[in-house]
Amino acid sequence: MLMVCSLLGCVDCAAAQSAPQTGAEAFILMDAGSGRVLTGKNTEQELAIASTTKIMTALVALETGNLSDKVTVKQNHLKEGSSMYLRAGEVLTLEELLYGLLLPSGNDAAECIADHCSGGVERFVARMNEKAAALGMTHTSFANPSGLDAQGHYSCALDMARLAAYAMREPTFARIAATRTAAVGERMLGNHNKLLASLEGCSGLKTGYTDNAGRTLVTCCERDGMRLIAVTLNDRSDWADHAALYEYGFAAFARKRAVARGEEYTLAPVRGGTQTSVSLAAEESFFYPVTAGEELLVSARLPEELTAPLTAGQAVGELIVSMDGRELARVPLVCAEPVAAAEKKQSLFERLFDRTG
Repeated sequence: MLMVCSLLGCVDCAAAQSAPQTGAEAFILMDAGSGRVLTGKNTEQELAIASTTKIMTALVALETGNLSDKVTVKQNHLKEGSSMYLRAGEVLTLEELLYGLLLPSGNDAAECIADHCSGGVERFVARMNEKAAALGMTHTSFANPSGLDAQGHYSCALDMARLAAYAMREPTFARIAATRTAAVGERMLGNHNKLLASLEGCSGLKTGYTDNAGRTLVTCCERDGMRLIAVTLNDRSDWADHAALYEYGFAAFARKRAVARGEEYTLAPVRGGTQTSVSLAAEESFFYPVTAGEELLVSARLPEELTAPLTAGQAVGELIVSMDGRELARVPLVCAEPVAAAEKKQSLFERLFDRTG
C-alpha cells in the first residue's frame, strides 16, 4: 500500500541569490543534519589540510582516553610550529591538553595526546585512519596528529565537512571548540577562530596553516535550528569567505521538516484484532534544507493488512522521503497503540462438545 504527500519549500523570494565565489582552491558548504551539499568547488580534491587535522585528533582522544587522565609531558612532545608552550615533566589532564589542541592549535598538545592515548604516535595515527574509514572519508589519509606537512597526509573539503558534522555531535568536542578563552594553569589560551566573536551563530571549529597547505579553515554556524558546516582549503581570504558562504546558505535555504516524530500519518487495516485498524506514526523526525520551489515527497509503504496482536512502537512499514526522484531518507512507521488479538469464537460443534463434556 502506498501513500504520497508533498511539501513545498518556502524561502523568502528576496533571498534568492547565487552562491558566492571564494578564493579557495577547494571549498564546501554543507548542511550538518542531512549532509546536503549546498555549494562547493573541488569538493573531493585531495589537498593538505594543516591543523584542521586536529579535529580528528581530538575525536580519537575522546574515544580512547578519559578527560581526567593525568598526562606527563615528554621532551619529544615539544614539536615545531604552533604551541601551547608545554614544558617537559609538566603534568596536565587530557581535558587541559584538548583545550591546548583546539584553541591555540598546539602541536605539542597533539603529540602528547597521541602518545598518551595509544602508547605511541604511530598507533594513534592508525586509529585516526581507522576512524576516517569508518566515517566514509574516502579521500583522507593521516600521517601525524598535528597536521604538519608530510607525505601521505591529506583530505578533501567533503571529507572534512563530514568529519566536522560528526565532531559537533560530540558534546565535549563541541563545548571545547566553541570556547573563546580558557585558563590552563598559568596559561590563558585564546581560540584562533576569529569567527566565534564576529559571526552570528558560529560555534567552532578549527583553523590551520602550513606553507604547503596555505590557510585552511573548518567552521560551524547555526541559525534557526539549521546547522551548516563550511570548509575552505588554501584560501587567503578564508574569514570573509566563510561569512559570505553562511550568509548565502541561511538566505537561500530553509530547514524543512518532512517527517515529524510521533505524528500519525495513516491508518492500516488489522485482521484478527480487537479493532479493525491501527494508527501508524513516524518513529523519528527528518529535516532537509530546501530552496524556494523545491518539493519534498513523502510516501508510505506498508503491508496490505496487519495481523493482531500488535505492540505499540512495533515497526510495520516506512516513510520514504524523496526530492526530484532521488530518495533522501527512510523513516520507520510504527504502531501508535497496541492491538490485542480478538478472542476466537467457538464453532457450534465446539460449544456442543463443551456442554456434553
